[in-house]
Amino acid sequence: MRGSLKRVFATAWHTPSGQVGAVTLLLIALVAVTITPFLPDPRIMPDLSGGAAPPSFAHPFGTDAFSRDILSRVVHGARVSLSIAALAVALSISLGAAVGTTAGYFGGWVDAVLMRSVDAAMAIPRLFILLLLVLVWERIPPAALVAVIGATGWFATSRLVRGEVLRLRELDYIRAAKALGAGSPGIIFRHVLPNTLGPLIVAATLGVGEVILLEAGLSFLGLGIAPPTPTWGGMVHDSESLMATAPWTGLFPGAAIVITVLAVNLWGEAMRAAVDPRTA
Repeated sequence: MRGSLKRVFATAWHTPSGQVGAVTLLLIALVAVTITPFLPDPRIMPDLSGGAAPPSFAHPFGTDAFSRDILSRVVHGARVSLSIAALAVALSISLGAAVGTTAGYFGGWVDAVLMRSVDAAMAIPRLFILLLLVLVWERIPPAALVAVIGATGWFATSRLVRGEVLRLRELDYIRAAKALGAGSPGIIFRHVLPNTLGPLIVAATLGVGEVILLEAGLSFLGLGIAPPTPTWGGMVHDSESLMATAPWTGLFPGAAIVITVLAVNLWGEAMRAAVDPRTA
């Protein structure tokens, strides 16, 4: 399986869209990690009476209404947004893999109960569920936001994994393992789950872009991470009243969202084509 995953990554990398997406994501992550210590504190408000200042040598992205450096806030926001996306996707993929594997491998009433529950959950719009949950908090803590997004994002993944497990469990080597007396946990962890990693990695990659947009949307509605912690969606929300007089306050965080999500989707589509060449 390790060789198969290596082949998938290599195939995705050798596509133009995959290279653009991967390089862009690596650059964003590198900038977020390396230059943060050299930037001013994104929460500092040095001159409350100064207002938003346009881009300059001292502040390449300008400052916001509270005189906070926008470049510093965009870079710090990258760390927050990417961390939330990565952790939420890891949680949702884990839940989806667990439910999908259980339903697909054991079948029967277990499959029926789990999949009907998933169907019922998928019938409710995810944003509606999130809005109901986050309204419990005036401003949701980061850990709770990760848990909420992750716990509402695994339904489609479970169906994907279930379909793959239904195919795998009928293969000869799985039947042979059962005939030799191997228990279900051993078969699942040694033979079934490793062969679902390809589709799971694709789902996780595409899910990162979706979660970044979702977190940005919640922050824009005023339901995301509490200020003064910078997030891209929160920065766009704060710039709403300044777009006519200081458009740079929303332009740069908005551009960061668009570029990051586009890069994630380019890499994810390259991975999807590598896993299933028919989608190319």
